[in-house]
Order: sequence, then structure tokens, then C-alpha cells
Amino acid sequence: MTQSPRDARITLPGSARHEQQPRIFRMPDLPTPLSAERPTILVVEDEPGIADTIVYALSSDGFAPRVCTSAAEALAAFAAAPPALAVLDVGLPDMNGFELFRRLQDLPGGKSVPMVFLTARADEIDRVVGLELGADDYIAKPFSPRELVARVRTILRRTQRPPVASSTQKLPDVGVEIQSSAIKNEVIDSVHSGAFALDAERRLIRYHGQALELSRYEYGLLATLIGRPGRVFTRDELLERVWDDPGESFDRTVDAHVKTLRAKLRAVREDEDPIRTLRGVGYALREPD
Repeated sequence: MTQSPRDARITLPGSARHEQQPRIFRMPDLPTPLSAERPTILVVEDEPGIADTIVYALSSDGFAPRVCTSAAEALAAFAAAPPALAVLDVGLPDMNGFELFRRLQDLPGGKSVPMVFLTARADEIDRVVGLELGADDYIAKPFSPRELVARVRTILRRTQRPPVASSTQKLPDVGVEIQSSAIKNEVIDSVHSGAFALDAERRLIRYHGQALELSRYEYGLLATLIGRPGRVFTRDELLERVWDDPGESFDRTVDAHVKTLRAKLRAVREDEDPIRTLRGVGYALREPD
């Protein structure tokens, strides 16, 4: 029985699976109509066999993939028309995928486009670096095209979720008025706590009056802490509240994002550290004086 590209498993030379000489499917060029019904997925991959298989899998599931084989080509395509999501290979010929991520984020609309890293590097530190930058997911080769498509759908479903209707409630322990919104099972729309001001409708947090440039997960973590100053959140709790698939993440993911959060807060007020670390337990926001 011939295996379809959608079910094939991407394998790189040198991997254990390579000894079995798996078939690499080379597909003919496929049309990629750009329309509202078919979300555009920017695929930045320089290996033709892998790129063709990804294109086939995405196209079969109703997406409009656009392939770029270099970082320069990807930057130009992104600037011309930001996609619904981008899949970035880390090992590109002209630029490291992590640097490409930073440059795409700096383009107009870049911060609102979810991005996924695709790489042969399976080391935990590489995964942490990718997530620390603010990527939405990290997929190591070899991988299943079905799994890639499933993750793309999950990310788009999460990021394109309509806003929650507004309602008001009160947190009795801190006396903070909040309105509905946004962090998984909690509802927060606007919060003022000490030096922080959170506006969930705009996904904006100000610290000492200065707007913070935060990734999706940095925003979720900080918003969670702001909602309950003094309350200690374990790493598992933060994963459950902020990440949609906490089972795919790990404790160091939370630590990496808290580290980047602290750096951004210190850039505003170097003499303050509003996030408390309880070693072996988790994190809490210092209560306002």
C-alpha cells in the first residue's frame, strides 16, 4: 500500500529512521489561492522534499501554503502580505531561523502572526530558546505532517478566538475590579494593581505608565500574576492557565518566559523586581504597598 505524503514521516539524513531509507515524496507545484476561506501559511523551508510534503498536507486540509526557501524571500513575502501563521525552519542557508523570527516580529503586523519553529535540533536548550523568543510552538524533525497540521489548526483556533462578552466581578482578596476576558479559564478585562495597568481588550500591559512589548505567553503569564498580587502560582498552574497544551510544555518553559519578562520590566525600572520567585514552588507578583 503506497503511503501518502500526508501520512509520511519527515526524516533527515543521519537520524535513526534514515537507515530504513524512507521515501521522500516530491509533489508537483500546487496552486495556493489566497482567500479568506483558505488561511495563508508561510512555510520557510529550504529542503524541497520536506517543503513539498508540508505543502501537500496543508493544502489537503484547506490551507493556502506559500513556500519560501530563504530568509530574504520570507521577509519580502511577509512584508507584502502577512500570513495567518508562519512555519520557520531554524537551519536556513542565509539566516538563523531565530534571527528571522525577530525580524518578522519587527515588520508591520508581525507580532500578531503566530509562528512555529521547525528544526532538526531536538536539544531541550534549542526548544527553550525558541519558546523564550515567543514562538507558539516548536516541532523537531522527524515529524508527522498530520501532527504539524493539527498543531497549526490548534494555534489558529486559539489566536483567532472571538473576544469574550464583557461582565464584571470582584476579587475579594485584593479588591481589584476586573471585567471579562482572556486567560484560559479566568476572566480579566482591565486591572490596575500597583505599578501595573492591564487592558485585555487591547492585550496591553503598562508598567509605571510605559507599554510593554510582550509575546503572547509573556502577556498571559504577567496578566495571570497581576490578577492576584501576592498569590503564589506553581509552574504547573501557570502552564495550565496560559498554555493551551500544557502537556507539550515543561517547567523550564515557564522559567524562560519569566526570565524575559523580568528583563523587560527592569528595562523600565531597573531598581525594582516585582516578580517573586519561590524556589521549588513557583512565582508571585509582589503586593502593592
